[in-house]
Amino acid sequence: MPESFNIESLVRENIRNLTPYRSARDDFDSGTLLDANENSYGSPVRSTLNLHRYPSPTQDELRDKIAEYRDVERENIFLGVGSDEPIDLLMRIFCEPGRDSILITPPTYGMYKVAANINNVGVQEVLLTEKFQLQPDAIIDEADGNTKLLFLCSPNNPTANDLKRTDLLKLVAKFKGIVVVDEAYIDFSRQESMAQMVQQYPNLVVLQTFSKAFGLAGIRLGVAISNPDIINYMLRVKAPYNVNKLTADTALKAFEKMELMKFNINAIKDEKDYVAEQLSLSSAVTKVYPSNANFILFKIENAKEVYQQLAERGVIVRYRGNEPLCEDCLRVTIGMPDENVKFLKALKEIVG
Repeated sequence: MPESFNIESLVRENIRNLTPYRSARDDFDSGTLLDANENSYGSPVRSTLNLHRYPSPTQDELRDKIAEYRDVERENIFLGVGSDEPIDLLMRIFCEPGRDSILITPPTYGMYKVAANINNVGVQEVLLTEKFQLQPDAIIDEADGNTKLLFLCSPNNPTANDLKRTDLLKLVAKFKGIVVVDEAYIDFSRQESMAQMVQQYPNLVVLQTFSKAFGLAGIRLGVAISNPDIINYMLRVKAPYNVNKLTADTALKAFEKMELMKFNINAIKDEKDYVAEQLSLSSAVTKVYPSNANFILFKIENAKEVYQQLAERGVIVRYRGNEPLCEDCLRVTIGMPDENVKFLKALKEIVG
């Protein structure tokens, strides 16, 4: 990590001086609760979760469960509305609008750039190599005194490959701002999570999600793992009750079904191998990229037309040909076996 690294010096002055909103449930969560203007008569929707009461502002029970699963401490865990909330919060905490910037490594997840544009934050770019790997020296050279956040996605979206761990660690050690490693697909990878490295590197933030391996995209739950100082700033800036009771309850129940989750991950990997093998047999497919995620990126002749014709047959994939280094590429998510067969059959009808 940079010798002179100081988190406080990176935080916006107005955020350092912020007096956060203190909600009713920050003070009391039991007793005769007449402090929050809730509807004491309850909800017409039957539930055991007391939905007429506000949720926990910090969801400590769920944070404890995730911390145990990732082998960190509760103080290292922030919960958000998907990964998009922590992405946005990090920009609001560290980037002065109209002055500071983030650095991204296209092709990569598109929300980094969108969130920067929303926050009036600049975007610097250093392309991945043709093998979709980082250029650490070029990244360090591109960064300047106003480059506050570096976003790295591993396994990467849309390319599906792991970024080399040695490159990730080199950047965490040398980058003079906050390094955000987005691990949305880490549970499909053989590469170890960077989560435990937050104990060693105070400028590291690891993002994870319940949308992929946990199969809970509908509950919108994201996780940021970092040192307690950064987590505390995120807790101060977030909305008071950002994670609702239904989301937290569903996530907690998921931890009771871990064997099923692992079974599903292995089934997805098996199906991925099958789809990749079948794609490689098509004369129209010029390259099938290695994948450590739950999707495959492949290059195919006339990709835009193939994408449109698949959609006409009711098979929806993503066209990625507008991304750098992804000319004529489609990205297909690994579905259930019958969905994968339908995709491959439709593709064969289109390209032969």
